[in-house]
Amino acid sequence: MLDRRGLLAGSAALLAAGQARSQTTDLELTGRFVQGGHAIGRTWPRALIFVDGEALSAASADGWFIVGFDREAPGSVQIEARLQGRAASRTLDIAPGRFPSTRVNGLPPSTVAPTDPALLARIQEEVAIKTEAFASRIDADGFRDGFVWPLETYRVTSRWGSQRVLNGTPARPHYGIDLAAPQGSAIRAPAPGRVTLARSGMHFEGGLVLIDHGQGLITAYLHQSRIEVRQGQDVMRGDLIGRVGMTGRATGPHLCWRGKWRDRNIDPSLLVKS
Repeated sequence: MLDRRGLLAGSAALLAAGQARSQTTDLELTGRFVQGGHAIGRTWPRALIFVDGEALSAASADGWFIVGFDREAPGSVQIEARLQGRAASRTLDIAPGRFPSTRVNGLPPSTVAPTDPALLARIQEEVAIKTEAFASRIDADGFRDGFVWPLETYRVTSRWGSQRVLNGTPARPHYGIDLAAPQGSAIRAPAPGRVTLARSGMHFEGGLVLIDHGQGLITAYLHQSRIEVRQGQDVMRGDLIGRVGMTGRATGPHLCWRGKWRDRNIDPSLLVKS
């Protein structure tokens, strides 16, 4: 288990290679240039944003945009802005991440590999609900000033990107950072955005909230004992969104915090300003 100080110290060496700033008059980039990280950019308002030649986003009315780098991001990524015949591009070196292996034992077998037809049907219904919520694309740039931690006091028990072994069976990488905290602890929005999902009783996630911060950047808050927001609600940094719990597939009270940029899983803790 890692405490907050240990997490920050352990990440310093990794981020030193991946944290940088690249800027010109027409394209500025800051962020954590590492697998699981991101780049926050500024360019011409409403410019199209290309990543390795593929148009994936558009800058906000003030010219802000974000690009996420997933766990398997290549060693270099080209980001380009285009608007009315103008173009500006930068190639970023992406540092490799460090993804430990973690074991979780004692889970009910049905939560690891469900076989009941009714449960499988329920899971598929919930997948559709989450897919729709993750597809939200509000016109906003709530990420522009960085994030704060969603909990005031916590202990990191599992880091983002770790390879999980559930009851002895390897699972897909864990695309969340687990923050252990007392039952009922306040969970607060780390940045402005709009709630795209607020739902209790999800099979895997329990109480689940998704927040769209703009440009396809969405963060997720799992295992809540109580949800304090509603779908469609706009939130500001620091607003109460829920309470820590152990609902869904969880063995103790904690917040699993996740991030996604379009179809790419990213580490939301790297958005926190140091």
